[in-house]
Amino acid sequence: MTCSEILTRYRRLRQISKEHHEAVLDIIAPDVLLDWARRLDLTEGKAVVLESENEMTLPEDLAIYLPRLGRSHPLDRYARVARFVPGSDEAIVLEAMRRARFSFWRIERRHQTTGLILRDLLRGGETWLVDEAMEKNAPPGLEIAARLLQPAAFAMTARIIVPILPDLMEETFPGLLPCGMLRGAPLPRTRISPSPSTAPP
Repeated sequence: MTCSEILTRYRRLRQISKEHHEAVLDIIAPDVLLDWARRLDLTEGKAVVLESENEMTLPEDLAIYLPRLGRSHPLDRYARVARFVPGSDEAIVLEAMRRARFSFWRIERRHQTTGLILRDLLRGGETWLVDEAMEKNAPPGLEIAARLLQPAAFAMTARIIVPILPDLMEETFPGLLPCGMLRGAPLPRTRISPSPSTAPP
């Protein structure tokens, strides 16, 4: 595929991903979002307090991708309601969301056609990422925490990308794993907002 064909496909899948994420949020109970916001120290009492609108993206991401103990997965509930035609772009993106991977990534280099090559710092291996904003703004060597979904030969970001500073990476690497977020304890107060330049369109 040419660069133009890849970007056309990416933009189509990206738009579907955005619509899916918004639709899944509609079926998640408000108390679930409030609980994730509380764990991230984004609440005062029962009110969510944000320094910027971007901060709410993280609790939303966790509510979408991490089911509460004893409850069905939000993406499974959405799939049962939506009933997309098998093989359709909508079904392909939803399945990619159900298989999405959270990890720490390092930008290794630019892809020969378009996008970036990332190295998975937890599992090893490389992934081809297409993200127009990151390709323009993110330098090689940048390390990020992100959830990626792969609906095609290339991967896309889900909802959040957090640049990781080297000293913060070394200090908090074990504690940032998603499984640690399921234990119910508040997370350390670390005000790192999603990068506006990499927010979904």
